[in-house]
Amino acid sequence: MADIVSPAKRSQMMSRIRGKNTKPELIIRKALFRRGFRYRIHDTRLLGKPDLVFKKHGAVILINGCFWHGHNCHLFKWPSSRQDFWKKKITHNQNRDMENLKRLKGNGWRVLVVWECAIKGRTRMPLDEVLDEIQMWLVDGELYHELRGYEEASRMNL
Repeated sequence: MADIVSPAKRSQMMSRIRGKNTKPELIIRKALFRRGFRYRIHDTRLLGKPDLVFKKHGAVILINGCFWHGHNCHLFKWPSSRQDFWKKKITHNQNRDMENLKRLKGNGWRVLVVWECAIKGRTRMPLDEVLDEIQMWLVDGELYHELRGYEEASRMNL
């Protein structure tokens, strides 16, 4: 299927997509700050520059967009144009994510992945519920945890 916009317009549209300080990230960051949590953002000293780093809790939070990280949910759909490019791009992102998780955990960090579908779309959880889960995990959670939308969580038997 051909793109419905010109290459120049598509380039302009894609250049506006943020890799950090995304809307889901800002929502969670501000809400956790209001709850008294203090953190570093995008700490370049850690592999993958995690979105939020809670040194006091030995924890990092990654807030992943479902499309860019190829999450198996309703927010992800393989593009119909330039399929080889997108398959390579998203697969590379997933492989990099797995390597970053492995190294973060290997260096003693607890890791929480918050998927975009947990706070956006038809499977989203109420924001207070997301924040309560994050807070419980930060204070006394396991080494690795993921938060995803309701439908995805029940389908995955979590």
